[in-house]
Amino acid sequence: MGPILVTGLVGGCIGALYMLALRELTDWLGPDAWGGGEHLVVLVLTGAVVSLLIHTLGTPSDVELLVNNIHVHGGTEEVRGLRALIPASLVGVAAGSAIGPEAPLVTTTGTIGSVLAGKRGLSREDTRVVAITGMAAGFTVLFGAPFGSAVFALEILHRRGLEYHEALMPAIVGSLCGYAVAAVAGVVGLEPIWRFPPVVELSGIDLGLGLLAGVIGAIVAAAFTALTVVLRRVVGWIPAGLRPPVGGLVLGLLGIVTPYALTNGEFQMEHLAEADEAAIVLVGFAAIKLFSAAVAMVCGWKGGFIIPLFFAGFTIGLALEGYLPESAHSWSLILALMVACNVGVTKTALGSTLVVSEMAGFATLPTTLIAAIVSLVLTSEIGLIDTQRRRLSVDVDGPDMGGIDHAAVA
Repeated sequence: MGPILVTGLVGGCIGALYMLALRELTDWLGPDAWGGGEHLVVLVLTGAVVSLLIHTLGTPSDVELLVNNIHVHGGTEEVRGLRALIPASLVGVAAGSAIGPEAPLVTTTGTIGSVLAGKRGLSREDTRVVAITGMAAGFTVLFGAPFGSAVFALEILHRRGLEYHEALMPAIVGSLCGYAVAAVAGVVGLEPIWRFPPVVELSGIDLGLGLLAGVIGAIVAAAFTALTVVLRRVVGWIPAGLRPPVGGLVLGLLGIVTPYALTNGEFQMEHLAEADEAAIVLVGFAAIKLFSAAVAMVCGWKGGFIIPLFFAGFTIGLALEGYLPESAHSWSLILALMVACNVGVTKTALGSTLVVSEMAGFATLPTTLIAAIVSLVLTSEIGLIDTQRRRLSVDVDGPDMGGIDHAAVA
């Protein structure tokens, strides 16, 4: 239990400090602090700062490297990459780039979890569990969705569902620890992040719209992936040191066209939900958001694309709202599209579903989850179903969870 609790609490503290610093920097550098032309200059200068940080402090860490290390080594003890990642991502996201803080934050907390496991001399398998716990704590500080964040951290390591299921309970415990720290620090609240109209009852047609959402989400994800690959080839002709400032210039120009080209879109969704925009305009907002996110990524700005993909699904859903039958619930389609667009890229089917559900209003989920975990810990030595046991091929014990069998409660 010790490494899990420590990792969750430390991850929550680091995440809370990161988000508090991001809020302060955003007040200074964000689009709301400057006019269009002035902010273009801010973005170009921010790109120059990002380039300078990378040149001075070295190549930043990233999620892809962390995921690879978790698979191969169980984690990483290489923290030098965080020296550039943390400040570069903070200034970039704060200035209004269309990518969010999720990737840098999770890379940081996952790396810290690996380091803590290494200092305890844990095995590769145990280190992997602790690293995943750190990632879960980072996700929950951003999303305010402890259950979804834990599952998300597990699923993002694979393309076809979570496989390190022995890390699920530790990840949930670490995620709850991170959530508690972030709530105390005022980074997340106990209320939903988004206030969307509730979906009270579904009809048969809503299930069919879920299938439609999956298809549309897959198309959006494929288009975004292809766009990123093409733009990566294009910027390959630009010297590495010039790419961040060039990216800042492009972002600034797009921001003059529409403010929806800037920021990751998390706080723009509620505004759009109350606005009355034409369908073609809403689709355009989705397209320019994803284009801006791709530009930022390929030009060396540090951040993640999860929330921009949520935004794209959201705006496309709003665009389709006026074309739905009267018996259909438009918000079931909108939420489904948010999930589908993200899953198409991240392959996190369960995690994305839970995260969007929690962020959009399952207010009782954290409290029921806490009750479930406490009950499980207190009854870990009591069993009525005698056939519950570890998987037959198990070769992983995982960190001590106070008597919890990660595969089953015996």
